[in-house]
Amino acid sequence: MHLDVPAAALPALEAALAPLGGALVTGGPDPAGLVPVDLYLGAAPDRAALTARLAAIGAPLPEAAIEPLGARDWVAENRAALPAIQAGPFYVYGAHITDPPPPGSIPLRVEASAAFGTGRHESTRGCLLALADLAARERPVARALDMGCGTGILAMAVARLWGCPVTAVDSDANAARLCAENARVNDLAALVHAERGDGYQSPAVARHAPFDLIVANILAEPLCAMAPDLRRHLAPGGVAILSGLLATQAAPVLARHRPLVVRARVPLGDWVTLVLGEPITIS
Repeated sequence: MHLDVPAAALPALEAALAPLGGALVTGGPDPAGLVPVDLYLGAAPDRAALTARLAAIGAPLPEAAIEPLGARDWVAENRAALPAIQAGPFYVYGAHITDPPPPGSIPLRVEASAAFGTGRHESTRGCLLALADLAARERPVARALDMGCGTGILAMAVARLWGCPVTAVDSDANAARLCAENARVNDLAALVHAERGDGYQSPAVARHAPFDLIVANILAEPLCAMAPDLRRHLAPGGVAILSGLLATQAAPVLARHRPLVVRARVPLGDWVTLVLGEPITIS
C-alpha cells in the first residue's frame, strides 16, 4: 500500500496503521511537504476498515494505492536502498557495507530495524550535527542521557565524542535491547547503559542524574510533556538537544522548556533540532 501524506499528519498516520502490522517505510518530504509512505502486508487489508482508519486521522489524505507485490530480492533491494551516510564527522553504515570508513570519520555501525535511529531521518542527522558542533566547541560532558534511545545511535555518538558514560532509556523493551546490542557491536558497551524505562521515572535516570547533556529525539508532544522533568534532571550549565519536531512545532516546545533558551538550531528540510541551555548572563 502506498500514499503520500503531509509531514504533520505522519505521526497520526503511523499510529492508525500500526494495528495492521506489516512493515511501514517512510521517506523524506518532497518540495510540497508530502512524505511517501509504504506499508507492506502479508495480505490485502480490508478496504472499508482501512478507509475508516484513515478518516479517523482528521486530516485530508489521498486515496491509498493497494497492489500485490511480485517476487523480489528483498535483501538486495534493502542493501541498495541503505547506503552508508555521512552526518558531520559520523559515518553510519550497516554490516553489508564493506568499504572502509573515510579517514578521520567516526564510524557507527547501525542496522536498519524496527527501532528508530539509522541517521537517515532529518531529526537524527540534526542531532548528530548538533553533537559534533558541541564537541568542536570543546563543551565538557561527563555524564549524558539519551531519552528515547531507539537504536542507540545518539548514545553511541555521545560516547564516541566525549568518552563518558551514557544512560540510554526507551519505553520499548525491544529498542532498549537493540541499543545495548549496537553498543556491544561498536565496542561501547562499557559506556552506553541501555534500559527499558518510563521516561524520567526510570530508575536508571534517577541513579545517574543530573546530566551535563540530555538528548531527546522524540516527538513534539512528549517533549512538551517531559519538559519539567528534563529541567529537573539537567545539571547546572547543562545542554539539552531536542529533535523529532517540525519547524512549525518549535515555538510551543521552547515555551514549555523555559527558562532554557535556544543556543543553536539545526534546520533540515521541514524538521529542526534545537540546542537549549541556560540564559547567558553578562555581569
